[in-house]
Amino acid sequence: MGSRRNGFNKESFILSVDVGTTSIRCHVYDKEAEIRGSCSTMVVPLYPEVGHVEMDPEAIWEGFITVVKGAVQDAGVHMHQVEALGISTQRGTFTTWDRTTGIPFHNFISWQDQRAADLAKSWNRSCTMTAIQSVMKVLYFFTRQKRLLAASRLVFSPQHVTFRLVWALTHYKQVRQAVTKGSCCFGTIDTWLLFKLTKGKVHATDYSNASATGIFDAFHMCWSGFLSSVVSIPLSIFPKVENTSYDFGFTDPSIFGVPIPIMSVIADQQAAMFGECCFDVGDVKITMGTGTFMNINTGNKPHTSSAGLYPLVGWKIGSEVVYLAEGNAADTGTAIKWAQELELFSDVQETSDMAYSVDDSDGVCFVPSFNGLQAPLNDPKACASLMGLKPSTTKSHLVRAILESVAFRNKQLYDTTLRETHFPITKIRVDGGVSSNNFVMQLTADLFGRKVSRPHHYEMSCLGAAFVAGLGVGYWRSREELKKLQRADDAFLPKGVPSSSACSPSREYIPVIQRWEKALRRSMNWYKP
Repeated sequence: MGSRRNGFNKESFILSVDVGTTSIRCHVYDKEAEIRGSCSTMVVPLYPEVGHVEMDPEAIWEGFITVVKGAVQDAGVHMHQVEALGISTQRGTFTTWDRTTGIPFHNFISWQDQRAADLAKSWNRSCTMTAIQSVMKVLYFFTRQKRLLAASRLVFSPQHVTFRLVWALTHYKQVRQAVTKGSCCFGTIDTWLLFKLTKGKVHATDYSNASATGIFDAFHMCWSGFLSSVVSIPLSIFPKVENTSYDFGFTDPSIFGVPIPIMSVIADQQAAMFGECCFDVGDVKITMGTGTFMNINTGNKPHTSSAGLYPLVGWKIGSEVVYLAEGNAADTGTAIKWAQELELFSDVQETSDMAYSVDDSDGVCFVPSFNGLQAPLNDPKACASLMGLKPSTTKSHLVRAILESVAFRNKQLYDTTLRETHFPITKIRVDGGVSSNNFVMQLTADLFGRKVSRPHHYEMSCLGAAFVAGLGVGYWRSREELKKLQRADDAFLPKGVPSSSACSPSREYIPVIQRWEKALRRSMNWYKP
């Protein structure tokens, strides 16, 4: 596709915004995918009750506008030089609003929110779910359709939108009234931003974001009418689902002074996968930010899991659909930030050296479970814990235990991915803020028994959204061109391995992991209803 303006020159750019869990950041990219200007602002989470995590929709909107204007100013360019805008957002965080006024009925309910944990758990144990799973098993036996096998293994998670939306429909009278009137819009952050940027003209999302809600049928590529009817969610409130690379229209001229083409909307983890150029089956991307997300490219077919890996649409560009399987751990950066607030260290850059300053954790085990445990354990009632404390325990031992727990959860997710997908792993690329920690990176390589690579730029979600938008307007011509734009990586090899070949994981850590897994088991099902 050609430029929407009068051809490209050296002074045209791609604008990309990533709305994360803790920050909103914007980068201005040039043809070499170099960052010419940046701006960021913090996202302030709200905790109205224990287990409730929310965000102010207007604060998100104002933050978005601030970082776009700030990044363009920082780059020393003008808005009319921006060829396209790409948007990457955290997934599963949603609100509802009035279709006419655009006013939200409530705050964004975060993907970290646990208000629906008991509801999800009761449904998973219900006779209805047992009956559905049993019927689907029988149907799968006769038809061998993978989507029926997936349905027979259906387990609801608080991280998915499903039951948090059911909760909102139950507890907010305004939402129910708007549904009755036909004036209720549902949307994750990307949908809300599109609605605001186009002054209410566009109520849409893309396949990557839709597939992460838990209400989307990745096999039929549409909102699940069956699931919606089972839990009584009206299909009328859902946005239209478009391709990841799509002409979503222009930003209203009153916002930035000129209309800017919105050419990509993509979920943050899928965006990071695209930014890492993980285009081939078996490519693995690990993003370590607020949480850890491990994705493997499964090609043109969704994965059917039994241990909590979730099938996602990676992206849909033209007629091509790429699927991913994903496992996640919710409390990676969260745990490190918590340790900093306890003054175990002052600067996060100190933590790697602190961990290396001691030979081991002195028997201390940390369970990173402020928001429950995800795949393969899947226990929303697990608690965070420190075990094995002694009079000899120092701050360095505590920091090492916390960083080890991040790598141990990586190992659990990696083993689950290998066990379930059966794809030969072609490469492993790691990004996100926590990937800057050399101790975590080296221990992850040792535990995996193979090379892991870290790009020099950690913020791959922004880059991925920029790549998709740029391809959409012909700013970049092909994925091969994108691969050539990748910079040299930092490579972490398993100890004693001089090449990139796989080897047996580090044996010295086997008893340490076994002790940590014992601590995990003791932390599970702590918060009983």
